Amino acid sequence: MTHPEIKPRKTGILPDSMIEALFADGILQSSEKLDDDQIQPASLDLRLGDKAYRVRASFLPGKGNSVQSKLDRFKLHEFDLSEGAVLETGCVYIVPLLESVNLPQAIEASANPKSSTGRLDIFTRVICDGSQGFDQIQAGYKGQLYLEISPKTFPVVVRKGSRLSQIRFRKGNSLLSDVELLALHEQETLIATTNPNIHNGGIGMSIDLTGDENGLVGYRGKRHTGVVDVDKKAALDVVDYWEPIYNHGSSDIVLDPDEFYILVSQEAVHVPPSYAAEMVPYDTLVGEFRVHYAGFFDPGFGHAAAGGLGARGVLEVRSHDVPFILEHGQLVGRLVYEHMIEMPKALYGQLATSNYQAQGLKLSKHFK
Repeated sequence: MTHPEIKPRKTGILPDSMIEALFADGILQSSEKLDDDQIQPASLDLRLGDKAYRVRASFLPGKGNSVQSKLDRFKLHEFDLSEGAVLETGCVYIVPLLESVNLPQAIEASANPKSSTGRLDIFTRVICDGSQGFDQIQAGYKGQLYLEISPKTFPVVVRKGSRLSQIRFRKGNSLLSDVELLALHEQETLIATTNPNIHNGGIGMSIDLTGDENGLVGYRGKRHTGVVDVDKKAALDVVDYWEPIYNHGSSDIVLDPDEFYILVSQEAVHVPPSYAAEMVPYDTLVGEFRVHYAGFFDPGFGHAAAGGLGARGVLEVRSHDVPFILEHGQLVGRLVYEHMIEMPKALYGQLATSNYQAQGLKLSKHFK
């Protein structure tokens, strides 16, 4: 289907051209020159600064408090990231980011781990002064942004400029209602299914546990591995870090508590060019497990004209507290869709950084 230019809206997600304008207007700032590929179709990659703090525990600053005041109370030590440093599993770190914001009252922002970050089981959340919620930057906020980082499965090497998180900017309420979602699905096929589960502003995704032509269902992260350098592509052998999981005749899997799994959705996902999507990461109604740390799906993901026909959602899955049985076809998460204010200049799949277009079951870009 061809997509004519949409009329600019008053509410919605800001596209790449408008993010560029935010920098030109001083609403977004960076202490270093931007990377050429840092601005995505509907988001901005955030970069680590040159200093990191290991802290006793995760925290929220809370109303009226600065992040620095909490760091002064809770930091164990600080260290330099200029030449790279190892972040250990089970530890919590806070890193000031190179980017800062001076948001007007009309623009708010939300953050999420990048896809590659989620697939390495690196738990990241953006915080800022006075914040009372993770990954949320309120309209009108002016100041520094910080990233909380907690590697869960693999120790990782990061450095100044490493990009683990991404941020979206929006004006007003841009979420599609159930009625709008159904109409868009009937027009564009958002999820490759004839009977979409649309509820509470989201469209359900289910798990594929039948496996590929070799019966490969997914991967479970190994413990006590070597480090992963987050900036090096195709550098590591899969078998050193992952245990493959095969279908041996039973289309279900028992999730062990505190183990990390890479699985795949049963349905292909489609994000039309004038929309952006996000996966709701945790829904207690479908079970005590978390799916998908990295929730942003850019305009053009899975879009045939951008080379993405048949792109499925790769799911980062972690069970909480108790073993949990997942069965083939079980609902595991919901995608919510938002309007773009304008069409982006480039769609996902048309960029060199589009590592997961037309994907099936796929580990992060760091593995051969």
